[in-house]
Amino acid sequence: MGRPFEIPSDIPLEQQAGQTYTQLIALMRRLLAPDGCPWDQEQTISSLRPYVLEEACEVMDAIESGDRLQLREELGDLAFQVVFLSELAQRGGWFGPDDVFKHMCEKLVRRHPHVFADGKATESADVELNWERIKAEEKRNRPLLDNIPRSLPALVGARRLSERAASVGFDWDDAQGSREKVSEELDELDEAARSGNKREIEHELGDVLFALVNFARHLGVDPEQALAKTSLRFRTRFNHVEHRVKATRGDWPRDGVKATLGVALSDLESYWQEAKELEKQGLERHD
Repeated sequence: MGRPFEIPSDIPLEQQAGQTYTQLIALMRRLLAPDGCPWDQEQTISSLRPYVLEEACEVMDAIESGDRLQLREELGDLAFQVVFLSELAQRGGWFGPDDVFKHMCEKLVRRHPHVFADGKATESADVELNWERIKAEEKRNRPLLDNIPRSLPALVGARRLSERAASVGFDWDDAQGSREKVSEELDELDEAARSGNKREIEHELGDVLFALVNFARHLGVDPEQALAKTSLRFRTRFNHVEHRVKATRGDWPRDGVKATLGVALSDLESYWQEAKELEKQGLERHD
C-alpha cells in the first residue's frame, strides 16, 4: 500500500516566494524511492532529453496562446524536468538541485554588475552589451561556435551559427551573394535528385536549407518565424478543406479508422482555393 504525500497548501500570491520548491524536490525523491514509481526509477539523464524539449515547447505554446492557467501548468511540467534531472545527477554523484540553483545565482550576479557591483547600464541595450561581453570573457577559450546548443531546432540553430560566423567576417558582402548561393545549392540538389542517391539528396537538401537561412538573415527575416507562420496558414487552410470534405461527404474515406485516399485531388484543390479566398477576406476557419 502506497504512502500518502501531503500536497502543498495554497499560498496567497503576494506571499509566494518559492516555498513549495522544496516540496517538489521531496515529491521527486518519493517517486524515486525503492517503493516509488517503476517508470521514474528506470529513467536516466539521456532518456529525459525528449521530455525536456517537449515541455519547453509546450511552455512556448502556452505563452503564444495567452492562456495563463495553461502557462502555469506547463511551467510546472518544465520545472519538474529540472528537478528530475537534478535528482538523477545527485544520485550519480555529479551535483544536486542546490548546486544548480547556486550556480545560476552566481552567474546572474556576475552578469549584472550594474545591479550588484559598480557597472553602469541605463538602457536595456547596455545590459545586453554587458551580458554578451561578460559571457564572451567567461567562454573566451572555447571554440566560437561551441556554446550554440546542438539540440536547438534546426532552423534556429542554423541562424545562430551563421550569425556567429558573420560576427567575425565570415559572410557574404550583401544579400545578393547569399541569394546566388541558394541557386547554386538548388542546382546541386537537382543533380542529387536525378542520381537517386538518398544520402546525397539529404546532404544537398541540408545545404539548400542552410543557404536559405543565411539569405533570410540578410533580408532581416527570422526563418523559424516565417516557417511557423506558413505552417499555421497551412493548418488553417487544411482545416477548411477537411470541413468541406465532411460537409459534402460526411467524412474522409477510411481504411478501418484511418483517413485515407478517395477524395479527388481536384476537389481538394478547389476547397484549398476557397480557404485562400476566405483568408483574404479575413474569414479564416479555425475548426
